[in-house]
Amino acid sequence: MTIFLQIARNSMRETLRQPVCLLVLLSALVLIGLMPLLTLFVFREQIKLVVDSALATTLAFGWALAVLSANSTISREIRNGTVLMVLAKPVNRHVFLAAKAAGVLAALTIFSFLSGTAMLIAVRVAKDQFFTDNTALGLYFGALLAGLAYGGLVNYLTRGSFCMAAVLALLVLIPAAAGVVAMIPPDEGVERLRVSLVPAIILVWFAVMAMGALAAALSTRLDMMPNLVVCGCIFLLGLVSDHLFGRAAAGNTVAWIVYSLIPNWQLFWTADALAAGRNVPWSYVAAGALYTLQLLLLFLLLAIVLFRGREVGRQDAA
Repeated sequence: MTIFLQIARNSMRETLRQPVCLLVLLSALVLIGLMPLLTLFVFREQIKLVVDSALATTLAFGWALAVLSANSTISREIRNGTVLMVLAKPVNRHVFLAAKAAGVLAALTIFSFLSGTAMLIAVRVAKDQFFTDNTALGLYFGALLAGLAYGGLVNYLTRGSFCMAAVLALLVLIPAAAGVVAMIPPDEGVERLRVSLVPAIILVWFAVMAMGALAAALSTRLDMMPNLVVCGCIFLLGLVSDHLFGRAAAGNTVAWIVYSLIPNWQLFWTADALAAGRNVPWSYVAAGALYTLQLLLLFLLLAIVLFRGREVGRQDAA
């Protein structure tokens, strides 16, 4: 267990040190923060558009970050032979692979948490179809700038990783900004923070975790671009699996097997229910957690099968 935790922690730290990780995270946070401004004058549909866009941004950017993180921590180490330094010690291949995947999932959890918190602030900013809460908006972007400033200061004074310091600072500053926004008295008819959106945010986090596990499994055999293409195809196929296979699954064994194996991402998407004014029950979140756990175990088994017998440290030029 100690070896597992050490490898997982190093994998998470390595992921957070990657400039592309900070770039994807900042792109998602800035885009979510700008949603209230981009959805003005939409005639009472602003909140719906902000919620839909924020959830979609988290899902899409989380998918991209999952592939990039898995490539940097698993595929690249297998390709350049760095993994041999770990496997030369008494470390089982399965333990190594599971720990690497856990580190990637931990980094994706940080991304999902920050994106979800940013979504709560963005919904508060979009208080009216013609006006925005500029105080909340200023606090949010002020937190983003302060996080980057802290990362630059750490890098200048201690030569530490700018990217990791900035992400860890945002992990404190964004929730702090949300807490301050929640304490500001809102206008009449405006909620402090829409806590009812938390179940939807958790379900999107589940989807990002499943995509991260899939990307980690495929990274044992594929480089970044093939991994990105395959994950993208599975993602798109899972979005339409109800239409393609769900209807025929009851009377066709092959359709039932395919429908069961392909992740159904629509189960994690609850924006339509929120738009209809319905809250997502916690019982549905619990069912989503069980389904996600099954997907994680399935993809971990796939990773073990793909990694078994995989040649590591092979030089293509040799």
